[in-house]
Amino acid sequence: MEGSAEEDIQPLLSRERKRVSACCSARYNLAILAFWGFFVVYALRVNLSVAMVEMLDNNATLLKNESIEACPTHSNSTPQNNVKKGKVYNWDSEIQGWILSSFFYGYIVTQIPGGYLAGRFGGKLLLGFGILGTSVLTLLTPPAAALSAYCVIALRVIEGLGEGVTFPAMHAMWAKWAPPVERSTLLSLSYAGAQFGTVVSLPLSGIICFYMDWSYVFYIFGVFGIAWCLLWFWLASDTPETHRTISNAEREYIISSLHGQHSFTNYVPWGSLWTSLPLWAIIVPHFCYNWTFYTLLTLLPTYMEEILQFDIKEMSLKRRHGRLMGLMPVTGSLYNVPLGILPTSMWLTWPSHLKHHWLRRVYMLGMLAATRTSTLAIRSCHLMPRILRRQRRWNELRRRSWLTYVVQASLP
Repeated sequence: MEGSAEEDIQPLLSRERKRVSACCSARYNLAILAFWGFFVVYALRVNLSVAMVEMLDNNATLLKNESIEACPTHSNSTPQNNVKKGKVYNWDSEIQGWILSSFFYGYIVTQIPGGYLAGRFGGKLLLGFGILGTSVLTLLTPPAAALSAYCVIALRVIEGLGEGVTFPAMHAMWAKWAPPVERSTLLSLSYAGAQFGTVVSLPLSGIICFYMDWSYVFYIFGVFGIAWCLLWFWLASDTPETHRTISNAEREYIISSLHGQHSFTNYVPWGSLWTSLPLWAIIVPHFCYNWTFYTLLTLLPTYMEEILQFDIKEMSLKRRHGRLMGLMPVTGSLYNVPLGILPTSMWLTWPSHLKHHWLRRVYMLGMLAATRTSTLAIRSCHLMPRILRRQRRWNELRRRSWLTYVVQASLP
């Protein structure tokens, strides 16, 4: 009985998919809108990392870091490049650490409640108001910094609370919007905005700090986030049934493809979940990836300023060294979308027992390889001056040894 039901459904899905084009469809419009939404999410998340470099007093920072082994100053650095615009603060390393990490204290709190609220009330309003609140608070960051560092810490914690609901809300929406054969493609397209937002916001924040003022980093990205929220509230819908401009063919295609996909019971087998080895095989690599990813996003601009001795202009797109800041997000985005398209072809051509297993393994290995490649590349930047110094020293020793040998050989 079940086999005959599957045989009846699959041809229907194939016919519907041929008739319903992805071009200009409501589901792909939602993916593009979500792409820019996660662009905003990560731009608001990482802009402080670059602005922090310009917010700190250089003299106070240098006094605290005298014992740290840093690279020599670059020959193309000029005093004019190091002049900072805007008000600077004498925050010590402990305060800096609290400011940069405070976002994640709020971010972790609303993850699970965000999933529950999105399932109960819908993801559209939850995602929209989460980003809207973060955007408004981003606009308030400069006056908060003028008041106290603790005001910035409190502000960042609240921003984390707002952004913590974004991914759970989007998951809840795709559960009602994404057909199974297009799910990976749609999710990869929408979540690629996070990588793209990181790639753009890191160097763009450096350009804004150099040509304008560090406060404009928060003003520009905050206004952009509010503009996106207005589009989101106007164009997005929680379900295909409530969408105003979706075609009848696409609505029927999505509803029929998701038939039997949703569970109507409230029972969750938590014991079986937490004792599942495949689940832990997903959790552990994801934990390692996020640890490396967010460490670099948070500390890379400061590392480049204080250790690699690049000024804020060199961390922009106009200097080749600044592209190091976007190395890992670029690496992730380059394989993110192709791996999202890969499941569709695998679904249609590969045997069923090979599809999901190899897809998950390839994705996890690619994710870890991207972070490790970026980390080693950035570490090599710190080691390169040391390697060059040793190479010059070795060449000098070889030259001296050769001269000594020549002199000794010429003596009678």
